[in-house]
Amino acid sequence: MGCCSGRCTLIFLCSIQLTVALERQVFDFLGYQWAPILVNFFHIIIVILGLFGTIQYRPRYIVVYIVWTALWVTWNVFIICFYLDVGGLTKESDLLTFNISAHHSWWSERGPGCVRREMTQPRVGTVDSQSYISVMGCLMEYQYIEVLHSGTQILIALLGFVYACYVISAITEEEDSCEYNDLTTHTHTSTPPK
Repeated sequence: MGCCSGRCTLIFLCSIQLTVALERQVFDFLGYQWAPILVNFFHIIIVILGLFGTIQYRPRYIVVYIVWTALWVTWNVFIICFYLDVGGLTKESDLLTFNISAHHSWWSERGPGCVRREMTQPRVGTVDSQSYISVMGCLMEYQYIEVLHSGTQILIALLGFVYACYVISAITEEEDSCEYNDLTTHTHTSTPPK
């Protein structure tokens, strides 16, 4: 299998997928979204495994990558539904933070063009004060930025899925043809001359 085949394309797609996943991981860490952090972590490990399998001609690793890619697409569809409030899901819930913190998407307060204003509200009888944050003037609402992230992940994952299937079939076909050639060579040499 030459380098101009789907193998190089899969290596390229895995590299892009890894870069985009690392970028997403950073923003999920900034927003303290623990569920996406864990899923992104597994995704990064599986993409590295798929990259290794592609480079080293290890079909089992590529199969693991294929299975994970299907799960990854499902996760990103869930994220899109979550941020678009589809099917009883609501972006206002603490589902992605495991109810550990009150943080939400990092983009909710720091999106492109957003002006963030904090107002301190003193509490009566306590030394603590809470800040109310108002965000205005965003060029794009944060939920659409999250949907774009997930849509990009889905697109890259689907391309990776297709090329991984192609690489698996090419590796399997190559192994079968090598076994057939070995078998025919062995039978030709073992027949006695007349």
